[in-house]
Amino acid sequence: MQFHPSKDILGTKSELLKGKRIVLCITGSVAAVQCPEIARALMRHGAEVFAVMSPAAQKIIHPHLMEWATGNAVITELTGKIEHIALVGAREKKADLVLVAPATANTISKIACGIDDTAVTSVASTAFGSKTPLIIVPAMHESMYVHPILIENIKRLKALGVEFVGPRIEEGKAKIAETREIVDVAIRKLTVKRDFSGLKVLVTAGPTVEHIDPVRVISNKSSGKMGVAIVEEALSRGAEVTLVYGLGTASPPCGVKVLRVETTEEMYEAVVSELKARKYDLVVAAAAAADWMPVKAFSRKVSTHRIRSFSLKLKPTLKIVDAVKKVNPKTFLVAFRAEYNLPEKELIESAYDRLKRAEADLIVVNDVGKEGVGFGTDTNEVFMVDTDKKVVHVPLAPKREIAKKILDVAIGKMKPNSLIVSE
Repeated sequence: MQFHPSKDILGTKSELLKGKRIVLCITGSVAAVQCPEIARALMRHGAEVFAVMSPAAQKIIHPHLMEWATGNAVITELTGKIEHIALVGAREKKADLVLVAPATANTISKIACGIDDTAVTSVASTAFGSKTPLIIVPAMHESMYVHPILIENIKRLKALGVEFVGPRIEEGKAKIAETREIVDVAIRKLTVKRDFSGLKVLVTAGPTVEHIDPVRVISNKSSGKMGVAIVEEALSRGAEVTLVYGLGTASPPCGVKVLRVETTEEMYEAVVSELKARKYDLVVAAAAAADWMPVKAFSRKVSTHRIRSFSLKLKPTLKIVDAVKKVNPKTFLVAFRAEYNLPEKELIESAYDRLKRAEADLIVVNDVGKEGVGFGTDTNEVFMVDTDKKVVHVPLAPKREIAKKILDVAIGKMKPNSLIVSE
């Protein structure tokens, strides 16, 4: 069979789901219009996606659309090819995950009661028999979602190991979860490493700002993407994660405690407060906190009509990374450092010097002067330097892949004799 052009996107964002086969079951909710986006988001992380549609779903979006989205033929009914067994039967090449999204009240209750009257419900029943993980993403009017029988059926399915994502309660509707949340849960479900289970992780991310006047600030170009990628990776590996987040543009995943801050002082205080209140096993200081602040900020907006020029005197801000070991000496500390257009030897020397001053256990350094590296990009290239000055180089890659490598090195040093436990 000729390779479908739609599959050109496989693995373009990451290879976290490489080799995984996901069955996307679509039911008759208007939220079915989100399914092409869901399918292609999963594919961009490397998954092969197969769509199965109920008769009601086909009245909302056409199977041709899902065939285009996935690059695979769509199953709309069961025939002599016994499609449900081919996809998720107890066989060597069965799917790794069944994702019912969107799931109507009707379909949820049918699955809970073992009723097989559509291709979707038959696939779900077969998944139970073959012990294939099942994720359900509800979407319906809120008045249906709060029906006591539906609530009971959801509890029944959860007791059987089914995972639910969402819904979002808005405008009197139990809306389907955001695509990113659905994909994050699927990645966590299919991630074999659970080496961070039981660990508490604190991550700082994003830029901070320092006010010149009430409307103008000093800051940097950080987007927070690297820190958020580390949060996603730590969550997928079983960690309990707290994110102290500046004014980044990247959206934190569900399942993480987020403490929002604006200034470097606020981030410093939030980090110190968390470290005093709880025992964190790992701190990853990925934030790009502002290094300088005005000695004295203007209390009113500086008008260019009244003042044509002025001098701004700056002073250093508090160094967050230097406080970590002082508050909790046993916390494993991963520091970050950004440099600009330095030769590799100087880059590593600079990083090692900063590691020693912060008493960090590992430091991650990059050269933001390179194309595709650092601030605002989806990719990064880093060097990791430890206390023995051992260097690990990770070439240019998506930030989620970089996050994986950073946590691999960190856990290897935290638990040198630990075993990787699969789900």
